[in-house]
Amino acid sequence: MTRRGEVLCIVQAGGQGSRMDVLTRERAKPALPFGGVHRLIDFTLSSLAHSELADIWVSVQYQVASIDDYLSGGRPWSLDRNRGGFRRMVPQTGTGPASEQGFAHGNADLLLRMRGDIEAFGAPHVLVSSADHVFSMDLAPVVDEHISSGRTATVLTSEVSKREASDNVVVLTGPGGRVTGVEVKPSKPSSGTVATEIFVYRTADLIAALDELRSELAGDAEGASEGDSGLGDFGDHLLPRLIRNGDVRAVPLEGYWRDVGQPGQYLQAHRDLLADKVDVFGHPDRPVISHWPDRPAARVRAGAVVDSLLSPGCDVSGEVVRSVLGPGVVVEAGARVEDCVLFDDVRVERGAVVHHAIVDERAVIGRGAVVGRKPTARIARDEDIVLVGKGSQVGPKVRVEAGARLEPGTSA
Repeated sequence: MTRRGEVLCIVQAGGQGSRMDVLTRERAKPALPFGGVHRLIDFTLSSLAHSELADIWVSVQYQVASIDDYLSGGRPWSLDRNRGGFRRMVPQTGTGPASEQGFAHGNADLLLRMRGDIEAFGAPHVLVSSADHVFSMDLAPVVDEHISSGRTATVLTSEVSKREASDNVVVLTGPGGRVTGVEVKPSKPSSGTVATEIFVYRTADLIAALDELRSELAGDAEGASEGDSGLGDFGDHLLPRLIRNGDVRAVPLEGYWRDVGQPGQYLQAHRDLLADKVDVFGHPDRPVISHWPDRPAARVRAGAVVDSLLSPGCDVSGEVVRSVLGPGVVVEAGARVEDCVLFDDVRVERGAVVHHAIVDERAVIGRGAVVGRKPTARIARDEDIVLVGKGSQVGPKVRVEAGARLEPGTSA
């Protein structure tokens, strides 16, 4: 059943993604590729579309041009309707109070800036999701249960290791899944149950909490930049207030979920994909929809490809081991790529070795160059991974040490 006008979906796709360093200098984080031919935002939009949620707003702020063409007004996800469907939301200046202008200072602050639009739309419920995680779920049963229960908010959760939980918001629950509290990026998490940044709110309760917090926090954020409401991210003030005032329940997200907002998490998710631990592509009834690249089929010449994914247009004459190659990647004879993710149109020239690296589009690894090395840790760690920015050039026989960062368009 399509819930047109009853549930407003907001996809928060505007973050700068600073933790991804050089890979998000010139693109919004949700525009990062995943699995060769997909983008991170595909997972959220596909899940919403397959759940027959009709009214979907995508909030974009940072490097809007890098994602705008890809979104194409929602057409790939059949959201380009005359009534409802896709709406692109961008920051506005010159209207409303100062705390609602300019770029947001966190995902809860963003909801405050959109408060007027949310209220004007008039949907009694709001589903909010980030756009930088890998998952696939039919959200319709979750929405149905939320509406029928009359609860204040529903938080989708996932189980991760306690090491991973320290980078997330841990959700504490009591009988019946009632949320009793949260721990924001705790050094010693109480459990591995974390918020996946997918929420369903009762609109009236959400707006009431935003208004209360704006009033209470006004002027309290010492040293905060102009226009910062102080709400920050959802775990800072918004979710604790909703827990205090109403009935907030946790619902486990089905299947694979991973936040890929850091280099180590991003590479680890690709390792999971190659190890068949990622089930998001295994649902024929709800495929992950994307813009397929207009490229010819991949070609493997005299090289060897082991446990890897090759996208359309790849041309491989060297060795590719446990790696994911984006569209148009070229690996010349005598070159070796291992434990890597290479974006569109990367060229690895003859005799070069690339290990444990994420290489952005149109970068060139010169002949005989050595980029990165085999890590000692079993889990992918930020400090071990080489990040090569868009359009960078690694010269012939140059060695790039593990953990190095090459800015877009630079030469090494």
